[in-house]
Amino acid sequence: MVGAAEARSRAGLAFGLGAFGMWGLLPLYWDRLESAGAAEVIAHRMVWSLPTALVLLAFAGEWSWIRPLLRQPRRLALLAASAVLIAVNWYLFIWAVGQDRVLEASLGYFINPLLTIAFGVLLLRERLRRAQWAAVGIGVLAVLVMTLAYGQVPWVSLAISVSFGLYGLVKKQTGLDGLAGFSADSALQFLPALAFLVVLTARGDSTFTGEGAGHTALLVCSGLATALPLIFFGAAALRLPLATLGLMQYLTPVTMFLLGLLVFHEEMPPERWAGFLLVWLALTVLTWDLLRQARRGRRAAAAGRTPAETTHAG
Repeated sequence: MVGAAEARSRAGLAFGLGAFGMWGLLPLYWDRLESAGAAEVIAHRMVWSLPTALVLLAFAGEWSWIRPLLRQPRRLALLAASAVLIAVNWYLFIWAVGQDRVLEASLGYFINPLLTIAFGVLLLRERLRRAQWAAVGIGVLAVLVMTLAYGQVPWVSLAISVSFGLYGLVKKQTGLDGLAGFSADSALQFLPALAFLVVLTARGDSTFTGEGAGHTALLVCSGLATALPLIFFGAAALRLPLATLGLMQYLTPVTMFLLGLLVFHEEMPPERWAGFLLVWLALTVLTWDLLRQARRGRRAAAAGRTPAETTHAG
């Protein structure tokens, strides 16, 4: 029994590393498609995601969620909103890679957990513990430092973080995640993206067949590059505790940061280092608080009580 649990945990870690590692390495993929431009790349990503999703649904036999969904206009509206939000996030990220702003993109994903907490307070009226308030405060200070470092508000980082945070918030309300959520997004994005590519081709501005077979193959495989990390993430989520999964998510922005610094050789003056260090400090505080709450929860469960009976805000 212990051996089976250990094997399950090891598999979960492998899937998690695969998912977050692939997401972190995506700048290398999008950089190879720089000649296409962000709009064409994201359109191909949407178009090729749908056949990828259909193949995966057929393989998994997961069709039962579709019919009930079509009878629920509110959920369809939420899915339409989530499809738009993730499209905006994708566009900003791919555009940032093409503009040599991978470090700014990584910052957006670093501050996302802090922004998620802020959304919880502002939109869901959640109460924060003192450590969470401290983490958010340090995060705000980091943004101010970054504003001084860039000479303007780091809008790329904030836009990436806000779009992804809102996407997560809306997606949670749909009740779909993993393969079903990816498939629903892909279905809603397919026709607008296809129409854009048809217009682009008619104008003679498409790079699909004009940049060589390798370029064409990368555009076609963009759907798989989108789906594969998501599938790995779903497999990891089934096998790992949420606390472990939460810690592993930092692998993505860390990988992006290292790519921006060491592969793309983007500038990193001292004041920008200061901003990143403040963000990392905020995340350290947040992680410490989450681990502390998880330990309290386990102790309370072992004692036959709920965490609410043994903890208080702060």
